[in-house]
Amino acid sequence: MATLKPIRRVVTGVDAQGRSRVVWDGPAPNTKPAPNGMRGLTDLWAWYETPPSIGGEHDDGNLRYDFPGPCLGGHLRATHMMMEGRPADYDPAKDPEYIPDLPPHDAPSRRLWERGSKEFYSSAMHKTETVDYGIVLEGERELILDDCQLLMKPGDIVIQVGAWHKWSCPRIGSIMVFDMISARFKDGPVGLAQSNAPVVSAKDLKLPEGVKPARRIVTIDKEPGKSCLVSDGPAPDVRFDPARPGFASARLWVVDGAPSPIVPETLHLPHTIEPPKGGSVCRVVTFPPDAAWAGKVGAKEVGAYFSAMGSPAASTFSKSAPHPYMQKTRTLDFCIVLEGEIVLVLDTQEVTLKAGEIVIQRGTNHAWSNRSGKPAVVSIATHDAV
Repeated sequence: MATLKPIRRVVTGVDAQGRSRVVWDGPAPNTKPAPNGMRGLTDLWAWYETPPSIGGEHDDGNLRYDFPGPCLGGHLRATHMMMEGRPADYDPAKDPEYIPDLPPHDAPSRRLWERGSKEFYSSAMHKTETVDYGIVLEGERELILDDCQLLMKPGDIVIQVGAWHKWSCPRIGSIMVFDMISARFKDGPVGLAQSNAPVVSAKDLKLPEGVKPARRIVTIDKEPGKSCLVSDGPAPDVRFDPARPGFASARLWVVDGAPSPIVPETLHLPHTIEPPKGGSVCRVVTFPPDAAWAGKVGAKEVGAYFSAMGSPAASTFSKSAPHPYMQKTRTLDFCIVLEGEIVLVLDTQEVTLKAGEIVIQRGTNHAWSNRSGKPAVVSIATHDAV
């Protein structure tokens, strides 16, 4: 078996005085290389009930393998695909993994359905009773739907709303992280869209200098057995902070309760940092260098920012705090550094993070500090917790 590339995972918690700290920091331990040596999985975190617990000293990234995840919860997992694109002389008859197109059939979990179309160089066409935030960490991966094929690159995010799909690496290998959240199909395994909510447009979206648009892909099934592309473009719901030129928080998706509904759009829901009860919010945040605003921000500016984000109570600002934008919410946050370098500031320590590294934030007081000379970009999936 091939050795999977280690993924650094920082997990936060609190000490005996309730101060935020690092509980674990190192390569995520729960890895599963595939026997063929060209694929593999790294489990990062899991929860078996919604809302998940954010207490305790147990490593919930080191649990029993479960796909597509606990039926009342979900999981965060990285998938490694190390093969390159299918060669021109590929012969299915010589491929031990080849499976032709088949009628849809359920897997033993009964929350996973497949219909063949599998080979060494791609996954099978499949769908799961989940809503997934799929984030490319490195390399390239091709998303194949029934109506189109899309090439995804580092930082691209797909919101997979219970849709049929398959994956391949047309040119180079890849690592992709999936936050898979339990959903509920109202029509059994068909799993069609449960509403016709209109897609929110990014028309007239203007971003500050140095801020790149966050690519948001949304997929769903509108007809039985057929996936379709709902949208592909810049995330349209972006908030800024006038006190921090170059700051941008782009909201991509909201899960409104548990289990998640199967809907084509959610950005019409109220904008807050905290998710709805039992739900989740997926964002991409660009942090400009602190040097651009340090010493110019106080209680007024910080309060205005958290109010504009719809979460004034999230701020824990004080003049003695280690960072003016310290915040705390009762949430489980999966934070993935997509670009640049950034420092996670806690009550008792600081941790420097680089692209491809992941923080599991368990309801802890924290802030993000960019001490480099370039913007840093972090994807943050925030889940309601207890």
